[in-house]
Amino acid sequence: MALSNNVIAAINFIALILSIPVIGAGIWLATEPDNACVQVLQWPVIILGIVIFLVALAGFIGAFWRVSWLLMFYLIAMLVLIILLGSLIIFVFSVTMRGSGHAEPSRAYLEYHLDEFSLWLQRRVRSSHKWERIRNCLSSSTTCAELNQNYRFAQDFFNAHITPFQSGCCKPPTDCGFTFVNPTYWISPISNGASMDCSKWSNEQTELCYGCDSCKAGLLANLKEEWRNADIILLVSFVGLIFVYLLAFIALKNANSEQLFRRHKQGYV
Repeated sequence: MALSNNVIAAINFIALILSIPVIGAGIWLATEPDNACVQVLQWPVIILGIVIFLVALAGFIGAFWRVSWLLMFYLIAMLVLIILLGSLIIFVFSVTMRGSGHAEPSRAYLEYHLDEFSLWLQRRVRSSHKWERIRNCLSSSTTCAELNQNYRFAQDFFNAHITPFQSGCCKPPTDCGFTFVNPTYWISPISNGASMDCSKWSNEQTELCYGCDSCKAGLLANLKEEWRNADIILLVSFVGLIFVYLLAFIALKNANSEQLFRRHKQGYV
């Protein structure tokens, strides 16, 4: 029985370790400027990772000090958390399936359109109240200003592989036909393009295209890339937790069977 408990404790210690990538994925998202402004996914991931850690710790303590009710709590709670983690992984994958950039002639970077993303993601930025808060947060970053330091000439900028956020928010849409002065300062043509975003562009460095739908689309494209990367980390932890949970369940079942056998045998002595 002692050996079985030690095995279960070792298995739960692995579950403790597997919770760290989940917490780390949430913290990484929180440190990204765009995710920090939107504040949608990082906190659920961080909280879920912390709860997985605490439940795994309870299982470890229960096995190491032979506290049966803690082990039962671990089995039930960890199963629920595994289901929640799996549901989160599926959800993130489903809302990031849509939305991809479009190439423009003589441009290395891509352009993005808001209506090509999932409706759930669109609702995160379409509300004027929500976008005003996000917009103020985005405009306070130095992401766009950094472009002016890196690209002085038009052709260098047109050949650059800038981020979706920079493409959508830091410059006017390419089809507006603006003339390049620097990455965040453009001369408007006599007649603006058909897109409503063309009239929303401002050379004021705190305005730029933060009011444009292209900025919302670029932000969502950035989120999509980062959420997909985080989803891979969550998936690896999810598979590991399932494997560890099954090992713990089998070990605990064998330990209980061994204990019942000993009690039954002692009854005949």
